Amino acid sequence: MNADNLRSSVICFGEILWDVLPDGPQPGGAPLNVAYHLNKLEVDTRIISRIGNDSNGQKLEDLLNSWGINKKLIQKDLEYPTSEVIARMNNGNEVSYEIVFPVAWDFIKYEKPDDVQLKATNYVVYGSLSSRNEISRNTLFEILDGNGIKVFDINLRPPFYNKTLLEELIRRADIVKFNEAELEIAQVLFGGPFSKESDQVKYIQEKFQIPEVIVTKGEFGASYYKNDDSYHAWGVGINVKDTIGSGDSFLAAFIASHCQKITPETIIKNAVSMGAFIATKKGGCPDYELSEYIKFKNRLFKSSL
Repeated sequence: MNADNLRSSVICFGEILWDVLPDGPQPGGAPLNVAYHLNKLEVDTRIISRIGNDSNGQKLEDLLNSWGINKKLIQKDLEYPTSEVIARMNNGNEVSYEIVFPVAWDFIKYEKPDDVQLKATNYVVYGSLSSRNEISRNTLFEILDGNGIKVFDINLRPPFYNKTLLEELIRRADIVKFNEAELEIAQVLFGGPFSKESDQVKYIQEKFQIPEVIVTKGEFGASYYKNDDSYHAWGVGINVKDTIGSGDSFLAAFIASHCQKITPETIIKNAVSMGAFIATKKGGCPDYELSEYIKFKNRLFKSSL
């Protein structure tokens, strides 16, 4: 267990839900997935979200209890149901989602007793989807006005975003994570004329004063831009079971490494190896031991030498 991880605290804000897949429901939502893997990596993690007063909500609570994830900041809604998302997978193992609106996490309220826990937070992780409704959006903005490193996983889900919303969310971030398609969309949306990735990133960094940007590239790895420097980790050949939650596990490993103050090269390698590791398993929150991931990562590092 790393001492820096013990001292660090992360809050993941937004949607927690059930992904309804052809072979049955699985727990999901990017904040839940990130929190699950951060917890596996022994980082103190809390989720701010809202569930319905129903059986699906109770099942999520039971899961969080079994995983040992703090659920004190999860609210219960008496009117709106726990979220379900219809997930469909194509032959290339890519997933598309039908996201129902409105649901409980659209109505996350800012509660003053949470302030003490928020002030002690080192990182706040958020995406764009949870801001689709005004109530949760205003709560998120209140939280982002507080302490901690703000990590924005842009995670675009049409039609639940627009230029104005993205600008508000990016401006509040210290670290922004894109995939390649999202980076292209964002830089064009904000007037960027560039086709080369490094130019696109620099444009976003300068326009919004973002010191750190991550670009994920699926099987081709990822790049990490920190101020004027860039670091790259190549993808590796693996037997892909599915890609659900792979990007979320990537982000969890990135944050767990980032809070250890290790080299940027190692941070991005750790993140890529975690994303690959989870892609060899089924679902966004598969059961595994930390030692299993460490062995997988060490094998990847040796093979890349």
